[in-house]
Amino acid sequence: MVGKAEDPFSIDAAEQPGMGATGKLWLPKGLSPGIAKEWFERRRMAIQPWAGFVDQRRFSKPRNFGELCQRVVRNLDTYHSNYTFIFLGLILYCIISSPMLLLALAVFLGAFYIIHLKSLESKLVLFGREVKGVHQLSLAGGVSSPVFWLAGMGTAVFWILGATLVVIGSHAAFRDVDGAEMDELMMEPV
Repeated sequence: MVGKAEDPFSIDAAEQPGMGATGKLWLPKGLSPGIAKEWFERRRMAIQPWAGFVDQRRFSKPRNFGELCQRVVRNLDTYHSNYTFIFLGLILYCIISSPMLLLALAVFLGAFYIIHLKSLESKLVLFGREVKGVHQLSLAGGVSSPVFWLAGMGTAVFWILGATLVVIGSHAAFRDVDGAEMDELMMEPV
């Protein structure tokens, strides 16, 4: 039996650096829990001001297809962090607005927690092989997949992708690029 210090759900483990549910369970071997936090902080620091992002005076119809492409490329480069948070917000909205998805996520997390506890008591063996780390997560996903199917997870995924493409695509296509930036992007006709 493994001690409490190695149990990422225990109170003692949460006090130790690098331990806890996010530090040991969710990340593959070799990755530290600080990587996700660092990625999130870089995205947060790269956010352009939201007032300028939604300024209605900066939106107009592109004159031609070339200008549309230039706007999309430039706006995706400039506002990538804003778009990332819009995408995460749409995911959160989809999960919160669907009680069945919340239930499916609870079943998944519960299955993973039970599988993890069983593996702490003794080696978890399935079909003659020991189940470790990421494979435990896959097993929990397999156990809870019928609930995800009943909750309409496929529909939710495609709704999120569609809404993201519409919101981000329309913003990137119709938001003007600054004049100095536009001169940089203009190509000479051949």
